[in-house]
Parts: sequence; C-alpha cells; structure tokens
Amino acid sequence: MAHRDFMALALEEARAAAARGEVPVGALIARNGEVLAQAGNRTRELNDPTAHAEVLAIRAAAATLGSERLIGCDLWVTLEPCPMCAAAISFARIRRLYFGAEDTKGGAVVSGARLYDLPTCHHAPDVYGGFGESEAADMLRTFFRERRQP
Repeated sequence: MAHRDFMALALEEARAAAARGEVPVGALIARNGEVLAQAGNRTRELNDPTAHAEVLAIRAAAATLGSERLIGCDLWVTLEPCPMCAAAISFARIRRLYFGAEDTKGGAVVSGARLYDLPTCHHAPDVYGGFGESEAADMLRTFFRERRQP
C-alpha cells in the first residue's frame, strides 16, 4: 500500500469518529505494508480522555504483536498528535509518524512543545507532515463549525 492509501484509511476512521459525535481524528498503524490497527477518537463514547485515535491504535497494534514496543511500525494520523499521543508514540518506539493537519493549539510535534526535539525524549520517530492535510483540516473545521451553531 502507498502512503496515500494508509492516510485514506485514517481519514475513513476520522469520518466514522465524526459520525459518532467525536472529534474527527483517525489513525492507522502498519508494518511492512500490512495494517496492524486502525482507530478513530472515542473519548466521549468511552468516557475516557485518553481514548484518542493514536492511543487506541497503539493499544490494538501492541495487542496484535504481543509487545509494547512497535519496532518497525509506522503511524498515520489525520491530525498532529497532542503531547499525550506524542509521548505514547515515543514510548511505543514508532519508527515513522505521518500526519495530516497541523494542530497549532494542541499539537506537540511541529507545534507547541515539540516533544521530539527535547533532550529528554528517548525516542523520536521520523516525522512527515501534510499527508491528506486539506481533507483532514476541512473535516475538523466543519465539525467544530457545526458544533458552534445555535
């Protein structure tokens, strides 16, 4: 599968999250071209502030592989990870991170804290932004615009 195919699947997860009333973020983890896990946000559904798409995908991939370290795995996510998710990605030893839209308010990879640039970060994945950026950003803008209308 190509990068755009993996991001297309992550975007499908984001659309499904929006349909459930969740913030539309989707994630996918693959290794050697094989999808190991994919998920969308479920914080409201599960009443769990840690149920972000990335964390759910990491949990599922770790269960599939039987290891807390996802060596050689790549993660595609529709939105730049927050500090919690960026740390989970580091702890899981994700090899490469591909993300769609930047999150200037809550991101921690190329925005905000820039977790992977800190000297205390023990593992930093290779980071590539802008995959499916316009579709991911449009989906988020639409979601929040609809929530703000009276």
